[in-house]
Parts: sequence; C-alpha cells; structure tokens
Amino acid sequence: MNTVGPRGVYDEAKRFAESLTMAYNRYHGVQTRIARIFNTYGPRMRLNDGRALPAFISQALHNEPLTIFGDGSQTRSFCYVDDLVDGLVRLLFSNEVYPVNIGNPAEITIKQFAEEVIELTGTKSSITYMELPEDDPKVRQPDITRATEILGWAPKVDRKSGVIKTIDYFKNQLTLISYDPNSR
Repeated sequence: MNTVGPRGVYDEAKRFAESLTMAYNRYHGVQTRIARIFNTYGPRMRLNDGRALPAFISQALHNEPLTIFGDGSQTRSFCYVDDLVDGLVRLLFSNEVYPVNIGNPAEITIKQFAEEVIELTGTKSSITYMELPEDDPKVRQPDITRATEILGWAPKVDRKSGVIKTIDYFKNQLTLISYDPNSR
C-alpha cells in the first residue's frame, strides 16, 4: 500500500478505522463489528458515482464508448446489494469482532465486464482505453471464508441477474429524467 499515493487517504482511512474500532472494543468494551465491504451494486446507485459498473451502464445506455482504465486485465468482484445487506445483518447479530469480508468472490476482468454490459444492454457502444490511475488495484477479490464459516453467509445473486436488475433500474431512472410533463 502506497501511503502517500493518490489513493493513500482512502486506504489508510479504512485501516485506521479498523484499528480504532478494535481499540474501542478492547479498551472500552464497546460491542463492535468490522465489515470489509467489496464492490457492491444494484438499484438505487447513482449513474455518475465514478465506479465501473454505473459508468459502464450509463455509457452503454447513452450509446457512448465504455471507458476502461488500463488494458482491462485488472479484476473486480461485484456483490449485489441484497447479498451485502444479508451479510451485514448476519455480522451485526453475531459476536464476531474481527474483520469479515463481505463481497462476491466471482472475479471478472474489467474488459470482460465491459463486454458483458454491452451484451446485456444491447448497445452498439465500443470500448475505449485510457491510462490506468496510479496505484489502481490490479485484483479485487474477497476471500469470504470467514463470512461463510462464522456467519453461514455467501452471496446468492449471480452477477448477470443482478446486473440486469440494475440496468432496468437505470433505464427507468433515465426515462423519468427525460420525461417532461410540459411536452404534451
């Protein structure tokens, strides 16, 4: 981890929050839980939040090129929001005080994911490549062994089904945005 790089504040803030949480647990006896949340998606996301999934879907629905940073070989894992909430509730009602990864370990390259979004939206969009930001992680895949063993949790919604639900939500939102009641 590059503590002084462009992502340093983000990475260090997560590490510090876990350390502080454990300190309060140990010193003050506060009941705590630490969830390490991985890429989560689903309806109610913002189209412009800067993450790959909403960016790709937004670009596809607007028939714009999908922007991949780097060569697309970096991997991500996407967890549907319903699965995340289930994992968080199970963690909340457990006695586990140590960090637990909550995410979907089904890994896909960014390029494969862009191609999947193009297929699922039926767009004619192409893919364009831009320079990879400094310190961008090459792999993001959670090890959910502890979540499975301690919480009896594993994701249930496969990526394709979840992405279709998310695309439908975004289509509906774009329809609402473009609707002008004065245009009758």
